[in-house]
Amino acid sequence: MDHCVFIHTNHKQIVGALVAKYALKRNSPNADKFDVQIIDTADYPWLHEHEGKMYLRDGVERVWLNDDLQSFTPLRFMPPKLMNFQGRAIVIDPDIFAVGDVWELLSRDMQGKAIMCRMRSGPKGYIDKCLASSVMLLDCEKLPHWDAEQGFREMFAFQRDYQPWICLKLEDRETIGFFEDHWNDFDKLTTRTKLLHNTRRKTQPWKTGLPTDWRPAERFRLFPPVAWVMRARRKLFGEYAFLGNYKAHPDQNQEMFFFGLLKECLEKGVITEEMLRDEMSSNHVRHDALEVLDRTPQLAPAPKPPMELPA
Repeated sequence: MDHCVFIHTNHKQIVGALVAKYALKRNSPNADKFDVQIIDTADYPWLHEHEGKMYLRDGVERVWLNDDLQSFTPLRFMPPKLMNFQGRAIVIDPDIFAVGDVWELLSRDMQGKAIMCRMRSGPKGYIDKCLASSVMLLDCEKLPHWDAEQGFREMFAFQRDYQPWICLKLEDRETIGFFEDHWNDFDKLTTRTKLLHNTRRKTQPWKTGLPTDWRPAERFRLFPPVAWVMRARRKLFGEYAFLGNYKAHPDQNQEMFFFGLLKECLEKGVITEEMLRDEMSSNHVRHDALEVLDRTPQLAPAPKPPMELPA
């Protein structure tokens, strides 16, 4: 198929990835026109070969840990190769859930651009001009230079910095176009939202109450002393020391949307209760997930495909 959505993930976010895959097809009346594939870190040995090694991230040397919540991010650059550098692809994080019809994005006029995305929010977007590669629409034929494995290895040779790579600063800006923010809505669910991104890791709805298992940035351009404190904390006490627990999402509608999708996944066998319990015991899903599911109302029915008129 020449149109595909890729969800890149690791073992810690596999439940999110499965729910995301389900939502993409559920909420598209054009579900037969595109494929959805999960790209799992478990299938890429070159990620695991570098466990514990130092790499360059935003000018700071960090230790690569495959157990980190976001160890999947280098796989954002895999889709063109997986598509044999042909056709259209979208790549999304495993914490992004379709509210609208993703086919509208997959089939849109890219106006000759190789990549379409949106800006990051906050200082990384407004000051650093970092692009949000968490959702990208890709014309795979125009990206023959994308080689995720080579780029990853260059980080450990200190020939490439993770941050400009993931922010798309290594791309020719003339080849990048921009789509509307509602195709990557950062923790905002409105009537315009097409792809909901629970991007604030601290409040991902399926993680509430679990110990924090992601590592914060160690470079703060607006107030550098914060970075010094974070770096000292890590070196003295460990990667996740004093980071606390995941908090409840401030928007209950977003929590109910995710758990409404998860409820349907359980009903349809996309995810089994045994798997969900295993993920809860592994601290990948909140321990009260089954109780939340019990009080979660059913979602509105999925949109139906357009009716074909008889010849």
